[in-house]
Amino acid sequence: MKKEYRIKKGSDFDNIIKKKKSFANRQFVIYYNENKENEHMRLGISVSKKLGKAHLRNKLKRYVRECINKRKDIIKNYDIIIIVRQGAVNIPFQEFDSSINHILTKTKMYKNRGKK
Repeated sequence: MKKEYRIKKGSDFDNIIKKKKSFANRQFVIYYNENKENEHMRLGISVSKKLGKAHLRNKLKRYVRECINKRKDIIKNYDIIIIVRQGAVNIPFQEFDSSINHILTKTKMYKNRGKK
C-alpha cells in the first residue's frame, strides 16, 4: 500500500475516532470519516499487543490490507481506521474477508457505491 494511502499520525487517528462514525462486529471495529482533501481513501490499522506476537499482528495487518485493496475502487474519499479484535485471530482468510465485507456494508461509504 502506498504511503499516501496510509494513516500514521496519532492526531489523524484521534480526529477520525472523535467523529464517532463507527460500526463493529466480533472481529473488527471500523471508524470512518469523509476525506475532502484527497481523491483516494486512506487506511489506518490498529492491532493490540494483547492479540499475539509481532508475526501474528503483522499477518493480521496484511490480511486487512488485502481485503481493503480488493475494495479500494469502491471506497473513495474516506479515511478508515480498522481495529482488529481478538475474534479475528484464529479465523481463516475467507471468514476474515467476509467479516470485513460485512462491516463495510454497514457504512454509508460502501452502500452508495454498490457491492463487489
